[in-house]
Amino acid sequence: MKSKENRFDDVYEVVKLIPTGRVTSYGAIAEYLGTKGGARLVGWAMNALHNRIDVPAHRVVNRNGVLTGKNAFATPTIMQERLEAEGLVIKEDQIVNFQQYFWRPIDELL
Repeated sequence: MKSKENRFDDVYEVVKLIPTGRVTSYGAIAEYLGTKGGARLVGWAMNALHNRIDVPAHRVVNRNGVLTGKNAFATPTIMQERLEAEGLVIKEDQIVNFQQYFWRPIDELL
């Protein structure tokens, strides 16, 4: 059985593969990894990052494209600013045309 830290590292490796200008969800990462505990475990991993710059955490949102992780950043606007810098439009903490930008690792990496 993998330790929690090793499972977190698995999550981070997937997040590093999300292309610039694309986003994925906690659940989509969990689906790809076959992770017991699913989306919640991915959320815990993302919260444990503590602003590591080598993992583009801003590209992980909830299943509806809402920036639910924004409070894990140094300021609550950083996540939106980073996504907008990559060409996404955000309105009221939600990605406009979310499905257009959605990256599903199980389809892209397998």
